[in-house]
Amino acid sequence: MGKPRKKVIIEGKRLDGRLPEEMRPIQMKLDVVSQADGSAEVRFGNTVVIASVYGPRTLHPKYLQEAEFGILRCRYNMAPFSVDERKSPGPDRRSIEISKITRLALEPAIFLEEFPRTVIDVFIEVIQGDGSTRVTGINAASLALASAGIPMKDLVAACSVGKIDGTLVVDLSGEEDVNSESDLNFAIMPSKDEITLLQSDGELTKDELLKLIDYAKKNCIKIYEMQKKTLKEKFKSMESD
Repeated sequence: MGKPRKKVIIEGKRLDGRLPEEMRPIQMKLDVVSQADGSAEVRFGNTVVIASVYGPRTLHPKYLQEAEFGILRCRYNMAPFSVDERKSPGPDRRSIEISKITRLALEPAIFLEEFPRTVIDVFIEVIQGDGSTRVTGINAASLALASAGIPMKDLVAACSVGKIDGTLVVDLSGEEDVNSESDLNFAIMPSKDEITLLQSDGELTKDELLKLIDYAKKNCIKIYEMQKKTLKEKFKSMESD
């Protein structure tokens, strides 16, 4: 017998007072790492993630280079102090998996063919983890890439959705994730309507899955508008300087 789930939706409201289809407060900042070519900090409620981008730069050793296109490398990491129970430093299976998923979610958006024999490195550091860290990291990485001036087909916007006590919800917190029946991580290039990440855990009916995808798309549009606004404000201030 597994540990019984805690009730996290009471009388239609979640523990933090949100309605099922309501996201946590979101904050976005650019240029938070001075030595990076581009960087961003994104907050979803209590989840705080910083992404920094370096490159494109010549890839060494040369045998790793691709003659026709550049290579994107992503490293996702949770700081030991980011969660209540201190995490062991260094990579583990989960961080390696999320690093790969992040790379696959971002690659379709980047014109890698413009940078043969080079590498673009993306470092994603979870400073504070309270659920939805991988999608928060994808949002931060997308902003950091654009801020670095990397040519992109579109920004990538991402969010989490899931099912708790039979109720479909968006933007799961850590406690909700632990007590959910199912969760789904979703990323999209909104202007192209091209999904770049669809990763689900748990059981859903076909109708539930389609509804969650619809919820995710709607919320990714909101996130996308915030991303664009954040970037426009940066370049507007650069023009006025």
